[in-house]
Amino acid sequence: MVIFLVKRGDENQFLYETNVDKSVDEVVKDIAAIFNGRLKVTRICYEIEELMKHGTFLPLEMQGLTEEQIKELKLEDPWAKRCAPQDYVLQKDEMGRRCGLAPPSHLQQVLRKAAETAKDMISKKRVDLRECLTQKDVARALDELRGATKIVFPAGLPPHDPVRMELDNVEDLTGTQAAKEVIDPSRACIWACGKKFIAGNKLSDHLGKNDKTKVTVKLCTNSEGAPGREPIMSEDERKQLMLHAYRKQEEWKKLEQDDDDSYLDSKWADGRNLKRQFHGLNDIAWRPGKK
Repeated sequence: MVIFLVKRGDENQFLYETNVDKSVDEVVKDIAAIFNGRLKVTRICYEIEELMKHGTFLPLEMQGLTEEQIKELKLEDPWAKRCAPQDYVLQKDEMGRRCGLAPPSHLQQVLRKAAETAKDMISKKRVDLRECLTQKDVARALDELRGATKIVFPAGLPPHDPVRMELDNVEDLTGTQAAKEVIDPSRACIWACGKKFIAGNKLSDHLGKNDKTKVTVKLCTNSEGAPGREPIMSEDERKQLMLHAYRKQEEWKKLEQDDDDSYLDSKWADGRNLKRQFHGLNDIAWRPGKK
């Protein structure tokens, strides 16, 4: 099997397993789906943190208003009490985005644990552990989050709540930073060794028939152009080289600062040593004679 180390820019994302007989289009579509799925899980985990603290999302027309403005406009959240978790606690949202009916501590722990588990399932740390990622792993992470929200909010979440919209795949990211991170699968492509994998080809057209190799590929869109090439040496190798150069530099500094001429007392530095050896005068011990 071929192992792809998928990068976005210079950052490792995940390992992907495939074989050289697969088409480029199929592989690119699969990689883009995994990449976008990881982003979705990350977004949901962020919103779950807020859901855990301050309850469900307010209707859009009520968000950002003060309590006085809400009363004056005679607005009401029809979903707050209907969707509130059992034994909810009041936790006002200073940002004015959520209703303030938060889950109690033991149910908060259910959401927290699910978010941690889901993040571990799609973590970039799996690259260091040499564990490949699939769409099934992303689906399992989403199921973990979906199950936790059903436990804590048995009546369900409001249709406008970001967590529910994400889980129902009806989220609207228009105008957000998150929208810039998502890659349109129809415009996605991958590059390796400074060359783009051509749509319609098989992987073998770019990698040869060797089905046991590891390749670093960069995920891009067709409008982005060629990504930067991979560095000649890894970050660890670069650090080791710099450390070696630093040690050498320190050694030269010590040699330049060394003014010690005690070596002149050594035998090898004595110019008359060779003459004494010819005359057999080396290693002569003098002792006082006996009387």
